[in-house]
Amino acid sequence: MEIIKASSKLELGKMAAELGAAALKKVIEEKGHANIIVATGASQFELLEALTDKAQGIDWTKVTAFHLDEYVGLPITHPASFRKYLNERFVDQTDGAVEFIPVNADADDLEEELKKLSDRVSQIEIDICFAGIGENCHLAFNDPPADFETEVPYIIVELDEICRKQQFGEGWFETMEAVPTKAVSMSIRQIMKSKKIILSVPDERKAQAVKDAVEAAVDPKFPASICRTHADCTLLLDPESASLLS
Repeated sequence: MEIIKASSKLELGKMAAELGAAALKKVIEEKGHANIIVATGASQFELLEALTDKAQGIDWTKVTAFHLDEYVGLPITHPASFRKYLNERFVDQTDGAVEFIPVNADADDLEEELKKLSDRVSQIEIDICFAGIGENCHLAFNDPPADFETEVPYIIVELDEICRKQQFGEGWFETMEAVPTKAVSMSIRQIMKSKKIILSVPDERKAQAVKDAVEAAVDPKFPASICRTHADCTLLLDPESASLLS
């Protein structure tokens, strides 16, 4: 795992975007098309804004983007919907050019929806995964102890209290009780199949999770620690999120 320390949250987002854009354009040049994973949350604001800037020169008509996770049962109209977030902050910013594969976790037949998603992502190679790390060291919505073994690409997971408090604390929900207890998440093994992983992790509230991911044992208790075993993973930090690293 390569660690890059930016001088600020804004610079972190721009650096992650430049790293991702360069890799993305190279893949498109070599293969004609790229498959990526996009994430949500407060940690991704600056990255997505910089990544979709027309100055990056990305041909989004040649990109398919898979959605990392979504709350079970939450409609796309809800302010906390990750599909809503990505449509507004990502898809719309490409003028709708990117092919976006959402997780419709409020589907009437959720099992069938997950089978369809899993079948689709299993047939392709993910070139770049853009993600973050949660306050509990989760990767996507794989809260500790995460399942490091399942080969199923999309799974239903239980959200722990720390994770739910983070979602409430970031202002996505009006009360803790309103935060869903279940979500659909891309599994750890599926994320790790990505050829390149770019983790954007700003803010002091993530400092302990960063320390655990970087310095603790590679263990399901620290889900993001698995990224240290990946052949091409870059972790971008700001001074606050890097503050506990020894």
